Amino acid sequence: MNCKSGLLTFIIGCLYAITTLAQDGAKIKYGKVSKEDFTVPPVAGDSGAHAIVLARIGSSRFESDGSWFRMVYKVHARIKIIDKNAYDLATVKITLHKGSSEEEKVQNLKASAYNLENGEVVETKMDSKNVFTDKQDKNIVVKKFAIPAVKEGTIIEYTYTVLSPYYQHLRSWDFQGPYPVRYSEYSVGIPEYFDYIQIPQGYEKFVFSKEQSRTTLTFRSEARNGYGGSAGSPSEVTTVTPSVMIYKWYLQNVPAMREEDFITTTDNYVNRIEFQLASINWPNRPPQPITNTWPKLMEELMKDENFGSALGNNNGFLGDVVDGLVKDAKTDEEKANAIYHWVRSNFTCTDHSGVWIFRTLKSIFNSKNGTVAEVNLLLVAMLKRAKLDARPVILSTRDNGHIYPFYPLLARFNYTIAGVRLNDKFVSLDASDPLLGFARLSPNCYNGPARIVDEGATGVSFEADSLREQKFTSVMLGKIENGMIEGSFQQRPTYFESYKVRKTVKEKNQDEFFDNIRKGFVGEVELANKEIEDLKTLESPVMVKFDFKIRLDNDQLIYINPMFTEANRSNIFKSAERKFPVEMNAVFDEIYSLNMELPEGYEIDELPKPAIAKYNEEEGIFQYLIQQQDNHIQLRSRVKLNKANFAPEDYPSLREFFDLVVKKQAEQIVLKKKK
Repeated sequence: MNCKSGLLTFIIGCLYAITTLAQDGAKIKYGKVSKEDFTVPPVAGDSGAHAIVLARIGSSRFESDGSWFRMVYKVHARIKIIDKNAYDLATVKITLHKGSSEEEKVQNLKASAYNLENGEVVETKMDSKNVFTDKQDKNIVVKKFAIPAVKEGTIIEYTYTVLSPYYQHLRSWDFQGPYPVRYSEYSVGIPEYFDYIQIPQGYEKFVFSKEQSRTTLTFRSEARNGYGGSAGSPSEVTTVTPSVMIYKWYLQNVPAMREEDFITTTDNYVNRIEFQLASINWPNRPPQPITNTWPKLMEELMKDENFGSALGNNNGFLGDVVDGLVKDAKTDEEKANAIYHWVRSNFTCTDHSGVWIFRTLKSIFNSKNGTVAEVNLLLVAMLKRAKLDARPVILSTRDNGHIYPFYPLLARFNYTIAGVRLNDKFVSLDASDPLLGFARLSPNCYNGPARIVDEGATGVSFEADSLREQKFTSVMLGKIENGMIEGSFQQRPTYFESYKVRKTVKEKNQDEFFDNIRKGFVGEVELANKEIEDLKTLESPVMVKFDFKIRLDNDQLIYINPMFTEANRSNIFKSAERKFPVEMNAVFDEIYSLNMELPEGYEIDELPKPAIAKYNEEEGIFQYLIQQQDNHIQLRSRVKLNKANFAPEDYPSLREFFDLVVKKQAEQIVLKKKK
């Protein structure tokens, strides 16, 4: 830290010190593995787990490195490997941060495997040759170690300490993961000189405690001219005894966190504690706020050479292309549309994640490829060159997790798009995907609050509840010839189902797309006159059309499911219970209609009954309206939910609602041959 000497001198006489405090409440001791540890019963509800975390205990404390603060982060873990599916746990990675002059370091690393052989516990210690260092980039180094002698039934154990000069980055702690946990504990000792915002999350209830302590620490600094000393003077020693608040969180018998359908990411709901430095409180000085504000963060981003600084340049190399693209445009929207389509069509995205750029805009422009941030920041530059009010927008995708709207934590963001103000409307653009239309974003971007990178750090929100997806399907049915019943199918899928259609056709071919549709029918089916309209009109859904013939097993008694391929054949909500919210990609509305002429020589033997069901009054509806008029049968089925997100307590009734949908859409029309 460049300012350490100056700050030490500045607060000399009232400095602070913190010794490493003994870890409170440790339930295990390293190396003390008993035969009984091999027979630990599974965590309730996780009898099929591939491993059990017997204990994972961590602590963070502040201490002196001799001249300044450093953070001491300790981890001790003991894990039972049940079968080979968990062998990956024997390879451990420690992420370390590195600056231009300072870096985090690992010390006191030990690891062992314990196996029960002939009734005795046999330990195999890890050798130093099993420790590797992998430099990810200029700021990240990964220390990796592999524990030997692991087999089914092995207990592995490891411990290490990370010494960090970055005391402002207090490490978070996950109490939950992909394997059940018997015991997890994290304790943090924070001296009176620092205030941290604590950000807990998760559905399991923490056991929490705190107690006040006091510690002593010594700092040594060189005396300097102007501060009572002269060059070459002996170092000065300052000893202080600040109070320390020790916080402790722990959980017992924590179930494994597993992926579920209709959830953004389980990472949003893992039991975790995170920290954000809010202020530094030097003795006899007013508190010094540290927490960034959103406007301050955006200002820093716009000045950063790896983000926005290039947008402030004239970027004359873009002139000829931009001028050519907009020369015939009559409105700002036409200008934006022309530029967007050109970037989307001429650039290849190499990485669909990231906020930063690592090349100049000119290099990106010339190479015709780049990360999502590079492609979209180039798009912003071109829009600005056309004198449009364009800005970058940063967000976190659904699979990356939520941001904290009240705390400006840049590390939470993982995606950059472009935004442009057209009249009184702010339009969001993503040119990194060649199949997205103008003013369209992937559903993965609809993850709540985001930020426009402008002077006011204007907040925008991409809510799944605002993304409304409709699907219309129409089927005509009636004629029987040569033992086959004939019909025609026409469907306008939702926009994002259409996206998948376009992707399938582009990556494979149209025949394969229709072959997958054919497999969705029950029985022997032939498709003809296959057609997909509007494939290249990326702003709109496609139209799928085909004629079909279905082979009849029995021409005396014909069973027809009138929903054909569009029936919900199983409940989309599989689990009997759920702790997490239901988070769908969009609000959906599926409308299906059937018009059927009774084939000549047949009459109705059975016809499903109409049904209407509402979900939570106005939050959803299921309609199954069917009627017969003379020789004509009409069916209209509609499944509609009016919102995309539902609370955990809504899950049982939501599952029951879709049980009704599945049951009703499985009912059949039965025709019999007239005598």
